Order: sequence, then structure tokens, then C-alpha cells
Amino acid sequence: MKSPAATKRRAPSEARQQFLSDVLSGLRQSPKRTPSKYFYDKRGSELFDRICQLEEYYPTRCELDIMEQYAPQMGAAIGPGAMLVEFGSGSSVKTRYLLDALPKAVAYVPVDISCEHLHQAAVEIAGDYPAIEVLPVCADFTGDFALPAASRAPTHTAVDCPGSTIGNLSLDRGVDLLRRIGRLCGRGGGLLIGIDLKKDVATIEAAYNDRDGVTAQFNLNLLRRMNRELGATFDLDQFSHRATYNSEMGRVETHLVSECTQVVTVGGNRFEFVSGETIATEHSHKYTVDEFAELASGAGLALRRHWTDRNGFFAVLHLVVEG
Repeated sequence: MKSPAATKRRAPSEARQQFLSDVLSGLRQSPKRTPSKYFYDKRGSELFDRICQLEEYYPTRCELDIMEQYAPQMGAAIGPGAMLVEFGSGSSVKTRYLLDALPKAVAYVPVDISCEHLHQAAVEIAGDYPAIEVLPVCADFTGDFALPAASRAPTHTAVDCPGSTIGNLSLDRGVDLLRRIGRLCGRGGGLLIGIDLKKDVATIEAAYNDRDGVTAQFNLNLLRRMNRELGATFDLDQFSHRATYNSEMGRVETHLVSECTQVVTVGGNRFEFVSGETIATEHSHKYTVDEFAELASGAGLALRRHWTDRNGFFAVLHLVVEG
């Protein structure tokens, strides 16, 4: 089978300019921040794969347990002849359970911002599932992108959004993404989405502060990427990782902390940091099933059923377009 080629790959200069613009905009805010989507260069994607294997990082393990046990029910809920579109596909490990369970799936469209990582995973999936057309799309799935045309017409479109990816978005942006998904699926389509459930704070915080420091490397790699691609002058030894759970907001707040008073330049622009000042790099929202169902209802999606792991740490929800 011909190796799939990722579509919608932007020119390097265009992608770099957008990266620079987003970073400058974030660093000019108070408090400073950067978009979490830029974690995922090649090294960042590899580090995240390592995070998913850590003992403390329960979400991946719990979601895999759910998929292993309930994928046949999910496949039946989606139905035959679907084009499966996966947002934030990464290595597509969990997707295999779903592809095995989908009746007569026509095509698989993994969508990810990390083009190199996406292409590698797509080639492997294409080799292992020759009956399913693999059509990778390199894009930021929180924005607009065009679905590629499959060789065989699907009966409907289903979206899979694994890994509690939506938790990294603000509530408003989360609703906006759900609306986009509803338009993409249309009547007869559906959405499978993973959410991290609310639980004791110690378990949550341990997942973002592993003893081996892999999550810290992942966070600091964002500065390394800025140095390499934007000519920034961050001294990684003068920044540290911090992640804490904000119970009032229901989210983990991840920061890079300046260890001293310093000046950093990015694209020729100066940014002053005082000791202890932070850059917010990611928020990871946690939900109850009822909270998320209410959020989705505001986007025109109705909860049909959900599945959880044995500890109730994580859930996968099946939603459809209302009406």
C-alpha cells in the first residue's frame, strides 16, 4: 500500500511566523503564557509518549483499560461504514482498539500538529490495516481544516478525541471545538471523547510531577524549541517546572518558573522576568460526567452513554448531534 502523505502541511516559514506571533502575543500578556499546542515538536511528542508510560500518569493507562474492555461497544455505537477522524492522534496506540472494533470502516483520518510524528504513526497504521484507507492531516484541529476525500464514500463521519485533549482548552474554546466537531459529524455521526475525571488532589498532582522528571523535561522543551526555531535566548537552567491543581477552577495549572531576575529575547523582542515569575504553559481541566454532558449540550451534542475504568479516574463518552 502506498505510504500516506500528510495533507495541509504548511510551509516552514508560515508555520514559524505563526509560532512566533503566538509566542510574542502570550509573553506580552500578564501573567505571561504560551499555547500548549507548541509542546509537540518531534522531541516533545517523544517525551509525551514517555509520560504516557509513567507509573504516576494514570490517564493513558486508564483509557487503555477502557478501550480494551469496551471498544466493541464503542464500535457498535459508531456503526458500519464510517470515516473515523481522530483529533490529536499522537502515536495512535489507543486507536487500534477502536479500528479493530469498527465494522467495515472506510477510512481513518488522524489529525495532529506534529507532522513528523503523525506521518510515522500513519505509515504504521496503514501497514497494519490494509482494508482501511489512512489519510493523515497535519493541522491544528482546534481550527478549521478540510477533510480529505476517501476513495470509497463513507456512510457517516465519526470523531475520536482521545486522551482528555479537550481538557487543555478553556471552557469557551472547548465548547467551540465541540461545535466544530458537531458540524464535522453532521446527522448520523458521533463523537467519542476522553475526559479526565475529578478525583483526589494527590493523585492528580502526582501525574504532572513525576519522580523521574519527564514531565519537567516536556515542559522545558518548549523553551528549547523557542531557542531553536525562534532564535530565543532562554537559559533552561534558569527555569523550572511547576504543576498544581486549582480546586476552584477544576484544573491543573502548569507553569515554567523563572529562578532569577533575567531578560530573554524572542525574535528580537525583550522580555523581563523577575525571580519567581511564571509562564503559564498548560491548563488541564478535570470534569464529572454530568459537568461535561452539560458543556457538550451547550454545543448541540447529547450524551448517549459513557464508560469508565474500574477506579472511576477516567471516562470515554459517546455523544451525538442533538435533534
